[in-house]
Amino acid sequence: MSMAIWTDFGGVLTPPVAESVAGFCRDTRLQPAVFQEAMRAVARRHGVSDPMAPLDTPLIDQVTWEQQMAAAVKARTGDIVDLSDFPRRWFADRPVNDTWIAQLRAWRRDGRFIGLLSNMPPAWDAHWRRMVAPDGLFDDVVLSFEVACRKPEPAMFALAARRAGLDPAQCVLVDDLPANCAGAVAAGWRSVCFTDARSASAAIADLDAQTTGAPSAPRPSGARS
Repeated sequence: MSMAIWTDFGGVLTPPVAESVAGFCRDTRLQPAVFQEAMRAVARRHGVSDPMAPLDTPLIDQVTWEQQMAAAVKARTGDIVDLSDFPRRWFADRPVNDTWIAQLRAWRRDGRFIGLLSNMPPAWDAHWRRMVAPDGLFDDVVLSFEVACRKPEPAMFALAARRAGLDPAQCVLVDDLPANCAGAVAAGWRSVCFTDARSASAAIADLDAQTTGAPSAPRPSGARS
């Protein structure tokens, strides 16, 4: 059976989101807890629970989000914070997971379908593409802001499966968020909850073995994410 491997972006192709938040907040002189609460406050203002939903659906544009975030920080702490030009600052000096990218390339050379399935704000699009050039790496890219749905909504997974030309059971989501992995499984996919490249690669090998009945591929030694 063919398999389509769909990888998330933030927290998989990049370091864990908590690390990115901590780095941004350190540079901005914000407490991470204050930043995260501001995100939740902006989300509540727009009637959603996921802090990223206002941006990556999108419900509001980037500049409006930055302004509402600054207002939420001020309401909580009294501090005036500049969150303008957020995408450039968020992606500045952010490393990529070269080990995982190399593994994706290897799978694609072996004939696997490799896709990017991400909840992505429109203003962030150019920035991630400079970090991880999609040409030659992904067979398809499905981004929430382009398709008007987002993980873990069933429509996102149904669309991605159609784009891969495969049944849902032939699709695997590799994502760092358990809620997205659970959404994939509910949609008939399989999923791997990402912590590092080595364990994710081993989990994919196990899924291969379950599908084909062949022994699992040997675990790589010494590989790190």
